[in-house]
Amino acid sequence: MTSLTSYGWNTHFEQHFHTYQAQGLEAGRVTAIEGFRHKLITASGNTDALLSGALMNGAENCDLPKVGDWVAFKTYDNEGIIISLLKRINELSRKLPGRATEKQVIATNIDTAFIVQGLDRDFNAMRLQRYMVQIMQCNIRPVVLLNKQDLVTDPERYRQEVIALGYDCPVLLLSATGHKGLQNWAAEHLLPGNTYVLIGSSGVGKSTLVNALLGYRLREEGTVSDFNNKGRHTTVSRNLIMLPSGAMLIDSPGMREFGVTLEADEQGLNYHPLLAALSVECRFHDCTHQHEPGCAVVAAVREGGLPREVYESYLKISREQAHYQTDSLEKKRVERQFGKMAKQVVQYRKQRKY
Repeated sequence: MTSLTSYGWNTHFEQHFHTYQAQGLEAGRVTAIEGFRHKLITASGNTDALLSGALMNGAENCDLPKVGDWVAFKTYDNEGIIISLLKRINELSRKLPGRATEKQVIATNIDTAFIVQGLDRDFNAMRLQRYMVQIMQCNIRPVVLLNKQDLVTDPERYRQEVIALGYDCPVLLLSATGHKGLQNWAAEHLLPGNTYVLIGSSGVGKSTLVNALLGYRLREEGTVSDFNNKGRHTTVSRNLIMLPSGAMLIDSPGMREFGVTLEADEQGLNYHPLLAALSVECRFHDCTHQHEPGCAVVAAVREGGLPREVYESYLKISREQAHYQTDSLEKKRVERQFGKMAKQVVQYRKQRKY
């Protein structure tokens, strides 16, 4: 028998499972998805499961089971049929790459997200800030891993550049090939029963980190292209892996785009600490920090107190946020209108008895 507690089962999921338990269903956590087949860890061990027809046809893609989800399922002919998804604690998401304004859920029920950047060619403080903004709004604790410190002459300079962004989170230097640094990181930040996710561009060393923590090669380790200095994809799927320490780690494919999905009622400034600290001095409490008179943020940029690239990053993310919110609200309006029309059609048919 498998202890579900070691895989993250807690009172939150138990509370939402009571109804399904009364129906004779079992609980399982999604560890991988291969096509239509979902790999589950259950109290009886590992099993494969498919989505029920009602779930597959009646839910949005972002509401279907993802790696990290807990589900209620029943056993039928030696495989599982997933009936429902248990309420998530959180979800790591991004806007889908391209023009479509849709949310893509990457993984769920995460305790900590490790943002990995390589110090050889990948380091980009503004891209890292984008990751921070999205992870924080997903209600997930961020930790920054600056990998490949052995390939630069002054790694501490990069760490201080990240710290200067003002985020209250650990910023760690390590080398995926350096045993001592890895063990120190694992001992302090990878705790038994917790779920972690590694995110970052291709070629930053995520697969190398996973292999080193496991003690054997789970994935092939990629290289960086000499043509465009970008990493080649070696991880093409997400898997929840149980480490020897009892911590769970989700390794995700490299992501060159990481669009924000801030909802309309969220204050984006909460995720920009340098601007938030300055904004209390603005003349207007609802200042957008773009064109209003008496804006302390704009004054700080002009006087050199706030790095221009940080301010421009804020403006870019704010524009993306506004675009996402507008399209999201329009989509909801159309869905409400369609639902109202559908109800009217049903009512009309009842009245006409056909």
